[in-house]
Formats: sequence, C-alpha cells, structure tokens
Amino acid sequence: MSSTELLQGTLDLLILKAISHGSLHGYGVLLRIQQMSQDKLQIQQGSLYPALYRLEHQGLIDSEWGESENNRRAKYYRLTKSGKRRLQKELAYWQRLSQAIGLVLSAATKDVV
Repeated sequence: MSSTELLQGTLDLLILKAISHGSLHGYGVLLRIQQMSQDKLQIQQGSLYPALYRLEHQGLIDSEWGESENNRRAKYYRLTKSGKRRLQKELAYWQRLSQAIGLVLSAATKDVV
C-alpha cells in the first residue's frame, strides 16, 4: 500500500505530536511518525528538515546536539512551552474538523435536503 499524501500544513502537527512523546533526533521523528501511523505515513527527509528548521525558528521546538544510538552526533528536538500550546490548539482543531468531515461522509443520501 502506498503512503498517504499529507494535507498541506499537517506535517508541522505530526512533528509536534511525535516530539511530544520525548526528544528525538530528526531521523527518529521520521520513525516515530511512521510507527504511530502504523506505516501509513512516511515522511521524506527533504520535507522533514525544513519543517524542523521552521518550527525551531518559530520557537515551537528547541534543539541541542547529542549522541545517537549509533554513536553519531545528532541534533535532538524537544517541544517548548509555545510548542505544547500550539500542539493542543492544533489537536483540538483537527478533532473538530475530522468529526465534521466524518459526518458529511457518513450522511445517507436520504439525509441530504
């Protein structure tokens, strides 16, 4: 099965959610999203790293250098307080939106006026 295309603007939310479970290096973010989506989402590194830079520039995540499991130098990302607030706001928005879309998609033809 091919990976699902992401709606514009969802990558930031997915990154914030992945990092909310604990600090991760960039490749770890990719793996966490893939794992949480049960392999239905696969983020490309060419999309991830600009998004990480953008989120850091916006003050939603911080980073620090550390050592990866492979004993390599890696940049680890974690949520800031602003990032936690943004994540909660975005989660609430997406829950409302997905519920509304679900209602539309499950409406029977007889329910439509």
